[in-house]
Amino acid sequence: MASNSFVSIKIVTFFLLSSFLIAASAGNFNQDFDITGVTGSSGSGFQSKNQYLFGKIDMQLKLVPGNSAGTVTAYYLSSQGSAHDEIDFEFLGNLSGDPYIVHTNVFTQGKGNREQHFSVDGTPIREFKNLESKGVPFPKNQPMRLYSSLWDAEDWATRTDWTQAPFTASYANFNAQACIWSSGSSSCSSNSSGNSWLTQSLDTTGQQRIKWVQKNYMIYNYCTDTKRFPQGFPPECSLA
Repeated sequence: MASNSFVSIKIVTFFLLSSFLIAASAGNFNQDFDITGVTGSSGSGFQSKNQYLFGKIDMQLKLVPGNSAGTVTAYYLSSQGSAHDEIDFEFLGNLSGDPYIVHTNVFTQGKGNREQHFSVDGTPIREFKNLESKGVPFPKNQPMRLYSSLWDAEDWATRTDWTQAPFTASYANFNAQACIWSSGSSSCSSNSSGNSWLTQSLDTTGQQRIKWVQKNYMIYNYCTDTKRFPQGFPPECSLA
């Protein structure tokens, strides 16, 4: 969540997300996270105890194997309120053997509608640049918690085969190099020299990899959806 932030998604390995379940296998899970309840289609999930203003957050995920159609594994950062900020990743379940689709979105001051969808893993896929100087809001003022959940989306995705339950997603190796927000202040000072991630940005190789992924694996981009935006695309589409 630095000024030129990007997210690298790696889908690997452990944690267990009722026909949607949660159980921890990592040593510090209870130190870092709270379990959230099961309510209807929301399934089950967890949220971080800490709120973060800026940071570099790593987590390895192993998604629901086999026939996971109709389920969604969500992994996102979000603040609270109607004008919230959010950085959103949703892994849409599939039939056995089909690739997972990664649905991404960015909310700033309560406004989203910035969807991009991919079918790829193991490389940076998206960069949302700080274009505040051009009038595009950027999520940098509201501290956010990390959330994840596994839930039933058959009302809008596809029918879930409940004979395949329980559906399990796994998580491992959580690492947050971040400014923790507590009691109205950040744990990072303005001259925190030890936080190299605060100035991290994509190098030339990273930029080329993103362009390659977007050219070959992006299956939806809000910046090219003329039916959705008949009056013109959001400003970041031409500025980024």
